[in-house]
Amino acid sequence: MDKFRALQYFIAAAEEGSFSGAARRLDVSVPSIAKLVTALERELRTRLVDRSPQGLELTAKGEAYLESCVPLLRQLADADFAAATATRQPERTLVVGAPALLSRILLVPALGQFRARHPHVQIDMRAIDQLTVTDAQTKGLDVLVALGWPGSVSLVQRRLAQSRLIVCASPDYWERHGIPSRPKDLSAHQCLLVRTPEGTVIDLWRHVRGEEAEEVAVRGWLISESRDYVLQAVLGGLGVGRFADISVWPHVKDGTLQPAMQDWDCNDSPPFSALYRPEARDDPQIQAFIGFLGELLGALETECQRALGARPTATRPGWYSKRQGRASTR
Repeated sequence: MDKFRALQYFIAAAEEGSFSGAARRLDVSVPSIAKLVTALERELRTRLVDRSPQGLELTAKGEAYLESCVPLLRQLADADFAAATATRQPERTLVVGAPALLSRILLVPALGQFRARHPHVQIDMRAIDQLTVTDAQTKGLDVLVALGWPGSVSLVQRRLAQSRLIVCASPDYWERHGIPSRPKDLSAHQCLLVRTPEGTVIDLWRHVRGEEAEEVAVRGWLISESRDYVLQAVLGGLGVGRFADISVWPHVKDGTLQPAMQDWDCNDSPPFSALYRPEARDDPQIQAFIGFLGELLGALETECQRALGARPTATRPGWYSKRQGRASTR
């Protein structure tokens, strides 16, 4: 068995959630992926993934093995890149688009790690918050980091992490107004809302708990296209917000944001993805940056899951294709 290739196939299958997704990413056949992953399980004498018609789920041992293997392969890829470019390292600029909030809180603070590995690569960061993506909007970008279901006919989309939407406020706000125990209680709170760049106010918050399901059309005094503005208002104790946990994890971790109703899940929780042109599959710098993104957001996903609970099943909400109005208006 080719152990290195088996690890590559296992990691790709785990990240894509299916053998078919891994096969598309690596441009090999589905049986090739399945055969080597099975051989790896046989060698380790343990089951790494549970297979079903809906896709793959990592077992507990599979999650632990993945967490150990990913950094090793990233380091090997970095070493290969460094060796291949040791004698000739021309300056290169990567143009990266990403949501402004994600860039400010997570991406920019972590760019030093990427710079240390690739000192000859410069990053041109651009704020891109579109939910739906067209080819014209990505013109000039090398990589687009998207939160949600962007959709694009011509771009390759690689899933980076799955978020969990959390309802949260400052500890001071909860102390003054009380912590809701279920979604319908939010109707008594100031819920600060995001308007998508396409014009939809996301005011319909759906949550499930086991067989229970509740949705509430929330209202508040602030609506903004900037998630960052909404976050600053929430941090200031001015209301309740709903955010992807990975995007605001540093604030949750330091206690300036306090989640509520953690026993309720939201199936509207959006995934993080990297989009790039098909010809960039063979571009070492672009692939190195996408690998860095996967490493960064994957580690944060694991940390958030341990603290805030398992990731819900991500389902594109019905309001997603709206161009104006409110999500609560059908």
